[in-house]
Amino acid sequence: MKDVDCQELRRGIDLFNRGEFFEAHEVLEDVWRAAPHDYKKFLQGIVQLAVAFHHHSTGNVVGMQSVMERGMKNIADHPKDCCGLQVSKLMKSFASWREAIDNGSELFSPHIDVRG
Repeated sequence: MKDVDCQELRRGIDLFNRGEFFEAHEVLEDVWRAAPHDYKKFLQGIVQLAVAFHHHSTGNVVGMQSVMERGMKNIADHPKDCCGLQVSKLMKSFASWREAIDNGSELFSPHIDVRG
């Protein structure tokens, strides 16, 4: 069975962390497409996170909220970590980003931590 391409996943996360959300989405989508079945939903959630922040960068807050909710569900449904991405940390980050959006607070620069 083939594994997740962790190098490309990390490249997509690096683009995300630099605020290059559209580019991150493109890289992450390729990782998602090539991933084994067990990781599809999780990786789809990561792609949706990049899409959500791309929507935010273009002023589409409603689109961001909708895609972020779907992404949160896809990540929360995944029971294990992947390539150094910790599900529990991602869910905490999602929750704080969602709270900032819901409260109309200033949205800080999003960052996804990767172990190792």
